[in-house]
Amino acid sequence: MTGTLVSFVGMAIGGRELSLELDTFQILFFRSLIGLLILCLVLFNKGWHFAKTRHFPLHLLRNVSHFGGQFGWFYGIAYLPLSEVFAIEFTLPVWTAILATLILKEQMTLPRFFAVVFGILGMLVILRPGMGVLNPISLIVLASAVCFGLSHTLTRRIVWFDHPITILFYMTLIQLPFGFFLSINDWNSVSLSMWPWLIIVGITALTAHYCMARAFAIADATIVVPLDFLRLPLIAVIGYLFYNEMLDMFVLIGAFIMLFGNFINIRAEHIKEKSS
Repeated sequence: MTGTLVSFVGMAIGGRELSLELDTFQILFFRSLIGLLILCLVLFNKGWHFAKTRHFPLHLLRNVSHFGGQFGWFYGIAYLPLSEVFAIEFTLPVWTAILATLILKEQMTLPRFFAVVFGILGMLVILRPGMGVLNPISLIVLASAVCFGLSHTLTRRIVWFDHPITILFYMTLIQLPFGFFLSINDWNSVSLSMWPWLIIVGITALTAHYCMARAFAIADATIVVPLDFLRLPLIAVIGYLFYNEMLDMFVLIGAFIMLFGNFINIRAEHIKEKSS
């Protein structure tokens, strides 16, 4: 989880620095390019059979939604306090639970229902609609969380057939042309000072996925999820020290509400698995 926390924070800082000179779509292009080069080295070592799939349409749909999520996330990183972006991202389990029920026909259990309710309540506390403080960019980040929810739901289907390396390979391969063609009309030359940040974003985008998967593989979700929540206070400190961002108490309260609902669901699933 330390690797996950460092990766997400590094990606956020890199995205903020890159946004000073580059368009969001251009950042996503280089993110995919660097990630693809790294994965080609992995495939050269592990074997190119990992690049084969019989489920390309699923990968395509997953990466259309994931690309939309990435755009909204990096766009929010450029204009919103970092802690607010991370807090809104914690609505992801809400959308995943809803979409998994609709698409994968998973059962909406009572604990999942409570997680959805608490997630929506936490989201309303953070966004505060009707109080004159709703930022349109916050809605873009919220939409990105919905896109990530669809991406996660489709990933749960794809892992039935394909290896995680295959999923990451097609993630970078498919999203590469998306980023290129959408950024070509607003392309900026990359200054020498931006290249280290591009490399950081490209690497951390992969290590965040890998470290999170490893954490769930070796530790119980009831441990992993609360540790993942440490991203919020950590990025809040980073935002304060480097960008003079003050932590909004509504953001912290809303995030705690969402964490509480998510923890109830995970704890119930854990008890169910042990009893079975």
